[in-house]
Order: sequence, then structure tokens, then C-alpha cells
Amino acid sequence: QVQLVESGGGLVQAGGSLRLSCAASGRVFSINSMGWYRQASGKQRELVATSTSSGSTNYADSVKGRFTISRDNANNMVFLQMNSLKPEDTAVYYCNAYRFGTPYWGKGTLVTVSS
Repeated sequence: QVQLVESGGGLVQAGGSLRLSCAASGRVFSINSMGWYRQASGKQRELVATSTSSGSTNYADSVKGRFTISRDNANNMVFLQMNSLKPEDTAVYYCNAYRFGTPYWGKGTLVTVSS
């Protein structure tokens, strides 16, 4: 099992920045992809950004140029730097990890962007 714990959410004004962190514990060896998804109220969960162990990254079009994902593999952590935040970025952000094809999820952290 892999446990994921997010931190760093909160309330920010439009145009501001936040940095989310996610710490993985448990059976962290052989974790391949780690990333962030988000779910706004009344909407489906969607991919925000992912990073593989080889360093490849993938971003949703809506966040390209504003968000940056990074990993600290030595400490089993993944981060999401969010700049130029918009009200439509308001959502619960979930940390995700894949290990041997099995997805693991954190409980989520709420990001609220006020206009």
C-alpha cells in the first residue's frame, strides 16, 4: 500500500500563487508516475499534471505555462507550484501515484481562488 498526504491548499486571490506538496509513504519503491488531479464542485475529477520516474511531465492544457510539477524522489514527494491562479482553478486537488499499475490517492486539499 501507498499512503499519500497533501498539504498547501488554501484561499488565494486571483493572480496569486500556491504550492502544493504531497508526501508518499508505505511501499514507495517502484512508484512510477506521481501527479495531481483536481475536482471542482459538480464536475468530474480531471488531470492537472503528472511526472514519471524518468522525468517526463504532462500538463492539462488549462494549466500549461502557469503550473509546474516537480518531484523529490529521494524523499518520495511531489509538488505543484501554481502561479497566476484563476477562479476556475478552484477545486479539491488530489495527489496520485501509480505503482505496478495500481492507482493510489490522497484525501485531497482544497484550493479556493477568489476573484
